[in-house]
Amino acid sequence: MQKNEIILGRLQALREKMAAEKIDFYMMPTADFHNSEYVNDYFKAREYFCNFSGSNGTLLVWQEGAGLWTDGRYFIQAEQELAGTQVTLFRMQDEGVPTIEEFLQREMKEGQTLGFDGRVISAKIGKSYEKKLSGKQICFRYDRDLADDIWTDRPEFPAGRVVLLKEELAGRCFEDKLQDVMEKVEKEGADSFLLTKLDDLMWLLNIRGCDVACNPVAMSYGYFSRERKILFIQKNALEEDVAEYLAQKGVMVEEYGSVAEFLKELPAGGKVLVDDRHCSYYLYQVLAERQTLVEKHNPTEALKAVKNPVELANMEKIYLKDSVAVTKFIYWLKKNIKTSMEITEISAADYLEQLRRSIPEFLDLSFPTIAGYKANAAMMHYEATPEKQAVLAPEGMLLVDSGGQYLGGTTDVTRTIVLGQVSDEVKLHYTMVAVGMLRLSAAHWIHGCTGRNLDILARQPIWNMSLDYKCGTGHGVGYILNVHEGPQSLRWRMAEGVSEAVIEAGMDITNEPGIYVEGSHGIRIENVMVAENDVKNEYGQFMHFKTLTWVPVDMEAIDEKYLTETDKALLYAYQRKVYEQISPYLTEEEAEWLKAETRADQTAFLHMGENTGSFC
Repeated sequence: MQKNEIILGRLQALREKMAAEKIDFYMMPTADFHNSEYVNDYFKAREYFCNFSGSNGTLLVWQEGAGLWTDGRYFIQAEQELAGTQVTLFRMQDEGVPTIEEFLQREMKEGQTLGFDGRVISAKIGKSYEKKLSGKQICFRYDRDLADDIWTDRPEFPAGRVVLLKEELAGRCFEDKLQDVMEKVEKEGADSFLLTKLDDLMWLLNIRGCDVACNPVAMSYGYFSRERKILFIQKNALEEDVAEYLAQKGVMVEEYGSVAEFLKELPAGGKVLVDDRHCSYYLYQVLAERQTLVEKHNPTEALKAVKNPVELANMEKIYLKDSVAVTKFIYWLKKNIKTSMEITEISAADYLEQLRRSIPEFLDLSFPTIAGYKANAAMMHYEATPEKQAVLAPEGMLLVDSGGQYLGGTTDVTRTIVLGQVSDEVKLHYTMVAVGMLRLSAAHWIHGCTGRNLDILARQPIWNMSLDYKCGTGHGVGYILNVHEGPQSLRWRMAEGVSEAVIEAGMDITNEPGIYVEGSHGIRIENVMVAENDVKNEYGQFMHFKTLTWVPVDMEAIDEKYLTETDKALLYAYQRKVYEQISPYLTEEEAEWLKAETRADQTAFLHMGENTGSFC
């Protein structure tokens, strides 16, 4: 195997620095100072030292070796990008693969030192290492960012423009939100609240930033009590109207980098609510020296997850416009794939982006578009590059996972599009993925269920074939915020320490089952839904989902012999609704194509769809 000399050289420089600092093991996660899911280029030290570019992974380096831990979405990608780096891939949750804590517990010798930048490791993870390694008297060095000494051309620290989200878009004012937050803080026995999670802070203050690609957030911290409201942010990033707005709301603005000194000077004995999942290990240690820590989840998280009536109304409008764009894209792709036009994974994604940019409310993509052709689609978070991309042909399928940020909502939708002949196996897989998506969409449940109760509806048709997909089925979606948010999720696996959230009315959530066969194909069909209250009776409050995404399921890949009559009814009802919702916004030619694509002109289709109201 050819060596990656650049990465090997960087790792050697890091090991020399570790030796000078008397650090035996050094850890680099995929994180910024706020444990955000996606990070600015400034924070991509892990990628710099091992070449792995996925959005989740932790690099551990020691004198004799290095390892990367990542999850099932990235196994194929990681194998390719780690080639020649001499970094070992540890496949998280695979049988026999140790966690990082277990590996350190096994490999570290008594009295050795574990190092990391304490600003990019969450307090929860840091405390976990303390507990697991306590028997070996391990020393922790969290005061040094060793990457900074080696990464000489490191990108600038982000300081993008911060703007105000007007109340007619936000739906609620800052004062009302803060009142709800402080009531929950005080109920937990705290008198103040340190908020370090960026999207939560943007939601609370009704502002937005641009310090993370595709995520409209600004690097910031918030400290709130009944007496004080302080925002730590780079002042030069604030527009004049934002500065005036914050002053009117009684929010004191301090420089971003001063938060640690502020916390050190707090009067001793206070009770501060802090979320150890998002607060850095460094700030946690600063607070713990003088304050009583009330360690609870940010109350902002659950409040933000339940969209208010203004947000829901705006989202419904935006999802319709976004669905029109995606439907137009599918029409364009199917029409042109058999012509002499060369279409690549990147040019297809670019065309879809152009369609979204034509929507007046468009701000940005909500994440980099994933367009994977044939076997590339088996990598769940595949990213084509100009140097390495597939040229599409009238055969196989293209998986496109994409979304947009709009003044009015954040979208996330996936369709796997038939470009030509596909095998019977692929049709079986596609049909069962569609069945899983439709059955979950039609869920009717009693209040109190979490995503772990509902996940089986989407996964069962796939499990019936002794197949699975190595990720959750759904996640919350922000409102003009991060495309992934909690606390709601859809997943079957019970993990120690991972909380489950009851699905509440007003929570939006994705519905995205899939099948991924390495070296062959990947299939995912994703809609976004909103939970709503249904009938309430002596048994309790029943609930259902309302679908927001109206993009056709590709009937060319559906083999109806695998469908029950109920599944057919669900499919036909959804397709009919797509045609009704989308066709008024299409050209005559596009509308005729959509009628055929959805089978909207078939009498049997109409008759069978009348018996289900799941997509109203």
